Amino acid sequence: MNLKVGTKLFLIGVLLFLISPVFSQYATSGKITFERRTNLEKRYTDKRMKRMINETNKIRTEKFELLFNDTCSIFKAIPEQETSDQMSWMTSKNTYYQQLQKKSQLTILAVFGQNIYILDSLPSRQWKITDNKRVISGYDCRKAIYQKNDSTRIYAWYTSALIPSVGPEGFCGLPGTILGLASEDGGIIYFAKNIELIKPKKEDLVLPIGKNKVFTLDELRLKIEKEYGNTRWGKGMFDELFRWL
Repeated sequence: MNLKVGTKLFLIGVLLFLISPVFSQYATSGKITFERRTNLEKRYTDKRMKRMINETNKIRTEKFELLFNDTCSIFKAIPEQETSDQMSWMTSKNTYYQQLQKKSQLTILAVFGQNIYILDSLPSRQWKITDNKRVISGYDCRKAIYQKNDSTRIYAWYTSALIPSVGPEGFCGLPGTILGLASEDGGIIYFAKNIELIKPKKEDLVLPIGKNKVFTLDELRLKIEKEYGNTRWGKGMFDELFRWL
């Protein structure tokens, strides 16, 4: 009798050992804190902007958070404690809300103190997955490359241990969650600094539009071209806003 009980306990122990890592390694919800480093010298090419940049202020470090579950995600900036920073306007603080099942994305562009609301489908990017691997915040990640155009490549490091296909600034489309993201020239770099496997509150994943005017990407492009296309600084504004994306 004792032998049978001992055998059962042994088998149960083995089963728990085999099964529990599976459930502990894969998660569908959580909160990720990202650190973004922006090299302003590489970010801006305009000579007037470059005159404002020097060795002491060319690198900006900011924090963002990504809340997600298996149906939606929201990526937004964490408010800065230093309110007297006069260079903060030189980097974007956009918000991205994705509904994964509906395959839609609401982007809130923060431009000169005003918000522009853009509702469109989830971005479609052709990723090339490589064999390069690295560990980020304790998670095994694989490197993927997105060739936006002839002169712009973006690198992402994703983990399949976090199931939703989400990431910083609305980047998605990989078989897992993006924990690292960088432009090829190092102008913008994101890395996950803290990962909490929690279930975000429903109210934290709701982004009400209210009565604000909402554009599609094509509508916004036409509006910018119509209103600013003939001005010196307005020409190419749309491409500048979405250069990183």
